[in-house]
Amino acid sequence: MKDTWPLLERIPFPALARQHLVTLQVNVGYRCNQSCVHCHVNAGPNRTEEMGTEVIELVLAVLEQRRISTLDITGGAPELNPHFRALVRRARALGVRVIDRCNLTILDVPGQEDLAEFLAAEQVEITASMPCYLEDNVDRQRGSGVFDASIRALKRLNALGYGISGSDLVLNLVYNPQGPSLPPGQAELEADYKRVLGDQYGISFNRLFTLANMPIQRFGAILISKGEFDRYLALLHGAHRPENLEGVMCRNLISVDWRGRLYDCDFNQMLDLPAIGAKRRPLHLSDLLTRDIAGNAIQVAGHCYGCTAGQGSSCGGALREAAE
Repeated sequence: MKDTWPLLERIPFPALARQHLVTLQVNVGYRCNQSCVHCHVNAGPNRTEEMGTEVIELVLAVLEQRRISTLDITGGAPELNPHFRALVRRARALGVRVIDRCNLTILDVPGQEDLAEFLAAEQVEITASMPCYLEDNVDRQRGSGVFDASIRALKRLNALGYGISGSDLVLNLVYNPQGPSLPPGQAELEADYKRVLGDQYGISFNRLFTLANMPIQRFGAILISKGEFDRYLALLHGAHRPENLEGVMCRNLISVDWRGRLYDCDFNQMLDLPAIGAKRRPLHLSDLLTRDIAGNAIQVAGHCYGCTAGQGSSCGGALREAAE
């Protein structure tokens, strides 16, 4: 589903170049137990793309050789890849910080009964999707029953020490707007989340990350079908803040797809817009074993305004509030 690309590629965006590589963000497959409206990956139960052992071994080799400090594992539901736990164990054995982009409801899936305990034992940071603290809003965006399943999962993670003051087990939540609008202030919304989830459900967590919805894949197609695509792009462009360019995640992160191909970010991966090396050649994970990509140009287009609008948006939440 690439309906939005012809519209995005003609929108200019300021030039960006890479800096030192800190994070390897690895998409281990597009299969998921959910099919969320806002999903820029177009993930779902019927997707079959999945990272195999050969690429997994290459990921570990790059982590060790390049001394990359953070492995950010995503999907789909990354835990559904049969090699997920082996990848986590071996990365942690290398001393690498590991982040699991978890949808929470995966803890209810048969075969994942001990997943929470595994993540805690390996001290994996959990960044969990929780698009609202209200049941109706969550179920509308992610499916009936998802809110209740998410609350059960959060309580289970809290019982293991995740998100609890004084614990080393980090639990962060992720907010996405319900539609074509910018996220509200991250600090204020985090306070609301902590108040409501704490008072009503006894749930604790560390940080809330606010992310803008990207006008690509499933969400982009919905915008086009409703005639809202141009208005949303104008909103992003009009809210662009040049100072956010210094903090965008693509400067220090590289995205890896299930085949080992490299992209400047996860969004470019979904647009099939590869990271480019010398002579405009698309880069592969194996290239990181022999070359430094610092200074390389980053592939940009109209969707990049989703990362620089307002507070800014990245895998680590709002850029301005994070910087401040």
